[in-house]
Amino acid sequence: MAADASLKPHWFYILLALAEGDRHGLAIARDVQSLSDGGVRLWPATLYGSLDELRARKWIEALAEHPEHESERRRYYRLTRGGRLVLTDEAERLGRLARLARSRVRTGEAR
Repeated sequence: MAADASLKPHWFYILLALAEGDRHGLAIARDVQSLSDGGVRLWPATLYGSLDELRARKWIEALAEHPEHESERRRYYRLTRGGRLVLTDEAERLGRLARLARSRVRTGEAR
């Protein structure tokens, strides 16, 4: 990822959902909705299209094996090392942006 580029918001949330552990598509969608306080809702076409794109970028991988108690129809995904680096970089970029915004807001309040 380029140093000045940002992730699509729903990609960021998908990577963030997978940072805690392996999940299947529906669990990812639910976690994204929860993490975003309902602000990001992943409909199936967006979710699975995004998962395919993130796999193509090698930021996530589909797992070949399913947990024993789960349906074989569910595909599980895992964050890769590259995906974790991208997520870390984006979290740091967003942190810098938030600090800048808070600084500007405080400066504006002093006037």
